[in-house]
Amino acid sequence: MNNSNPSEIPRLRAFNFTIFGTSVLVASYFPLFYAGLGFSKSQIGLLYALGPMISIVANLLWSIASDKFRTIKKIMLILLLGEIIMSAVLSLSTSFSVIVLMITIFYFFFYPVFPLSDTLAINAAKRANKSFITIRIFGSIGYAFFALFIGYLLSFLGSSRTMWVTIGIAGIALLITLFMKDQSAPVAKMDMSGIWRILKQKELLWFFGCVFSLAIAVRMNDAFLTVTLNDLGASEDMIGWSQLASSLSEVPIFLLLSIYGEKIKELPLLIFASLMFATRFLLVSQADSALDIILVQTLHSLSFGVFYVTSIRMLTRLVPDEYRATGMALFTIAWSSASGLLSGTFGGMAFEQFGRERFYMIAVGFALLACIGFASRYMIRGPRPTIAPAPAVQEAPRKDLPE
Repeated sequence: MNNSNPSEIPRLRAFNFTIFGTSVLVASYFPLFYAGLGFSKSQIGLLYALGPMISIVANLLWSIASDKFRTIKKIMLILLLGEIIMSAVLSLSTSFSVIVLMITIFYFFFYPVFPLSDTLAINAAKRANKSFITIRIFGSIGYAFFALFIGYLLSFLGSSRTMWVTIGIAGIALLITLFMKDQSAPVAKMDMSGIWRILKQKELLWFFGCVFSLAIAVRMNDAFLTVTLNDLGASEDMIGWSQLASSLSEVPIFLLLSIYGEKIKELPLLIFASLMFATRFLLVSQADSALDIILVQTLHSLSFGVFYVTSIRMLTRLVPDEYRATGMALFTIAWSSASGLLSGTFGGMAFEQFGRERFYMIAVGFALLACIGFASRYMIRGPRPTIAPAPAVQEAPRKDLPE
């Protein structure tokens, strides 16, 4: 029986569309804001690395708060209000030490918005008998829209107004949240006992190791792509076009792989995605103009698009439902948190000391290392292992999560 509110899905789509505007700002335009303040590449790398480090603690604490108080909507309102307040403070800050403190607090409110948003979307999709991808894909569309819109807006206003644009987009998301239906609990809780069961599986350990190596390369690019474009003379609107090219390219790949991806084994797809990442970073290292990099960004579909859908599919097959939250938490640590912390600090120094070409060649090396890891596992592995289910009544596999 469908007991969902008919207006709930459109509101969640609008919310996903909007919050990815703040993601565009943090990923692409915050580095330009820092560069405009005269910060060095090492300082920009450190500020980028603070986000993944804080996300580990912030996601855990806000998830616990959501469980304890049996609400997601109220937690989301607090997070968005915190983003708005900290953006206002950051707009008035120019000292590096002050910005380190303020951006740390900003990240504490920023990062938990996305997993909680996914929880809202997954629950709503399940109640409405729809696929989660029908909501989540609006995040990709929103990212594409805001990448271009913010680029043109900041080309007119100047990068010094970045924080005011952040306030505006977070404010819109806050208003949408006021009209959304609350939910009391997440889809699955992280089971600490499941960590040991997961870490005993060689297949998953190999997978997480390869993911971590690839993620270092990807996060290096994320942290310094806009800085690279800026160094090549790109304006804010041109940077917006580069983000638009990448975000739009992933939409058809997400849809195609969700329909036909099962026909191809995971490891060959992961090998292919790693090679595409290496090719992409190699081309960026040799690019002579900002336009060249914008064209290279279309490879985002064949690199990230293929990798993301396939890696989630592999996790859902190797990890039973009762440990899915634990497996996803470990995947997030490897893909975003630990890799972002390392690539931000190490990458900033590498960019400053060696320059763009060598910096991206280092990223190529990490991507190829991941490719070799996936390929060697494909060549030598035996029958696919799975983690034994916990000694309890096993739930039927959920059909609402995308593969």
